[in-house]
Amino acid sequence: MRVGAVRVKGGRTDGQAVPQLDLLPRRPAAPPRGLPVLDERNRGTRFIGLSVNSVLNTPASTGMGFWSINPYVGCEFGCTYCYARDTHRWTVERAVGRSGGRADGRTDVRAIEADAKTSGLTVLPPYRPSALPPEEAFEKEILVKTDVAEVLSRTLNPAKLAGHSLVIGTATDPYQPAERQFWLTRGILEVLRSYHGLSIGIITKSSLVTRDLDILQALSAHHDVTVNISLATADARLARLLELRSPIPAARLRALRRLIENGIHAGLLVAPIIPGVTDDWAGLARLMEAAKEAGARYVVGSALRLGPAARHRFL
Repeated sequence: MRVGAVRVKGGRTDGQAVPQLDLLPRRPAAPPRGLPVLDERNRGTRFIGLSVNSVLNTPASTGMGFWSINPYVGCEFGCTYCYARDTHRWTVERAVGRSGGRADGRTDVRAIEADAKTSGLTVLPPYRPSALPPEEAFEKEILVKTDVAEVLSRTLNPAKLAGHSLVIGTATDPYQPAERQFWLTRGILEVLRSYHGLSIGIITKSSLVTRDLDILQALSAHHDVTVNISLATADARLARLLELRSPIPAARLRALRRLIENGIHAGLLVAPIIPGVTDDWAGLARLMEAAKEAGARYVVGSALRLGPAARHRFL
């Protein structure tokens, strides 16, 4: 696309440097305060510890027909269309709302922590929202629920599931790069191992799921376990445009094949189906053929839906 009619020679025009055009507004990055930074990578991603009191999302709270659990808030894969980008903003807003929620308006950290010890209350330290816009904070400041397995073991009551499935990874990929370091998804599966008769689902784009083949096989012996490998297109170039840091399609298809060969009930989740981009007959047929070759037990599709933050990032 040509912008304006300025001719540039040698990177300068009229003796002045030509600045790069910003397609998205930029804001100076500033670290959130109050929650511990667990790690910071050269690629610009920061992992921030988040203590939680509950980890299970009910069907009533999500509007979906299943329970869900997400070990992380945000996802480093950075898929442009991800509907869950707003969850990062909501989580930060709740953290801010709880951090200084005292009737007397006190915000002194030591005073709040002292009161918490004497009253037995769980008080989140003061937390400042990210300086990044929500669509960028979602993929660059990953909130890590460090005690997710412990909280799940205390709060999971199979009777309350009332026959509904428990799905891991509905608003973040449970096997994103952070999982290589923190092993939170593995911890969730270890907790579920002590129960029987549950319907457990996993949604992921990552071949890292095959790391946990042993426990997935053990769970399948006592639960109804399904792994959904998410893939919007078999075109590697198009996938890279839509999903900046996700595993290539071939890697995901190999993971699907390996899951099937090891006795795990798994299939392909074609998501999202994007009008005018990935909804062509030839592209969808190629996906179906690839899934069949990998031994997929099923293929299911899901249409594109864009929340406010996702809409800005995608468009």
